[in-house]
Amino acid sequence: MPKTITIQNLHALLDRLIAVGTRVVGPRESGSMTLYEPLASGAELSLRDLPRRSAKEAFFPICESILSYSRVAGKTTVSDPDLSQLPPTLLVGARPCDTAAAPVLDAVFSWDYKDEFYLERRNRTTVLGLACTRCDDACFCTALGGAPDARAGSDLFLSPLSDGSFTLEALTEKGEEFLGAASDLLRSGSAAAPVPLAAPALPPFDLAKIKGWLDGHFEDPLWAEIAERCAGCGACAFLCPACHCFDIVDEGSESKGERRKYWDACGFSKFTLHASTHNPRDGQPARYRNRIMHKFKYYDDKFGQTLCTGCGRCVRACPVGIDIAAVLDEINNK
Repeated sequence: MPKTITIQNLHALLDRLIAVGTRVVGPRESGSMTLYEPLASGAELSLRDLPRRSAKEAFFPICESILSYSRVAGKTTVSDPDLSQLPPTLLVGARPCDTAAAPVLDAVFSWDYKDEFYLERRNRTTVLGLACTRCDDACFCTALGGAPDARAGSDLFLSPLSDGSFTLEALTEKGEEFLGAASDLLRSGSAAAPVPLAAPALPPFDLAKIKGWLDGHFEDPLWAEIAERCAGCGACAFLCPACHCFDIVDEGSESKGERRKYWDACGFSKFTLHASTHNPRDGQPARYRNRIMHKFKYYDDKFGQTLCTGCGRCVRACPVGIDIAAVLDEINNK
């Protein structure tokens, strides 16, 4: 029989974890927005709205130090961060469009080079997913083969019930361990009906057809038509749960400093700028083309996955109204 948990007991469980030093990250109201942020208490958890930014920050932070250096009396010392000090983390209330991105990021960060910074955070994170019961006209997860109750990337999964409680399902060994530790806060079964799931309106894309078109249309008027509006602001990449480009910057002085990893975006004009001043993507059409090609061709060529989960954040945030779903629909109908 499935386990259920009330919202009060979920809050109590989060309080228990926070008290023993677990970093609990979940949707939290922050000013006028909902964001995935560390919670100070279970009562801060806000499960109504999709957070503005994605959940990838839980294991791929916007900025992180990857080494520090100091020079004293002519001797230079270089130190690595102590990753063993990273706290265990529970990512709670992550929507399927966010959890689905975790396996996508896992593939690239453990491919030809094992990124220990990403992988250590990922290994220390337990993901508690949440079924979506609300959507807007920017959501298109189902058009890409996803679903509002998809389990991919989750260790445990919450499904809302009509009485305000949730079914709680363990999906992995991590999830089973978590469920065992919370047994006193769970109950067996419920008479309450499931809350109806969200129903994004966009019909499914033929992703193989889209990829086939991209294979033969590196040079196409479409890129200039779309990019004529693109401001190159990078909002789409920074809000995306699956984008993973980053830059490495040395900051400090001769005596001390840090080497840091920062998020980057292929839409920025300087992203591919060479030291020689040559830029192989010297215009916005080439940069926007790369965004679409990376998500729906290059990543698929290498990993057999699509680098988009249909969360719609880029659509909502674009200051000039570029809609990636409309672009895909146009290609799908060619």
